[in-house]
Amino acid sequence: MASDFAFVEYVCDQISAAGTITFRKMFGDYAIYCGGKVVALVCDDQLFVKPTSAGRSFVERVTEAPPYPGAKDHFLIGAELDDREWVTDLVRITERELPLPKPKKPKRSANK
Repeated sequence: MASDFAFVEYVCDQISAAGTITFRKMFGDYAIYCGGKVVALVCDDQLFVKPTSAGRSFVERVTEAPPYPGAKDHFLIGAELDDREWVTDLVRITERELPLPKPKKPKRSANK
């Protein structure tokens, strides 16, 4: 089931103070970026934050679930999403611990 765009906007608004927040539609759901790093996924109108050691310490009582079949477990954020300060702190902590994405290789020219 695809996520509702209004829910994605709500998530992005809630975490907007964490840094530069962007999102990208992927397979009917969304990847949420902070500072150019994928920090979370929105799948089936639920927020899944990438797991990190620092994030796990911050959350304390973690609920984990895969955002889609076959995916690794992420932190499933429930009612805490409505706590703007808490969810912003979690996204900041997660972004700091994640590595920068690897640069994309240039596409080969079809003429070669």
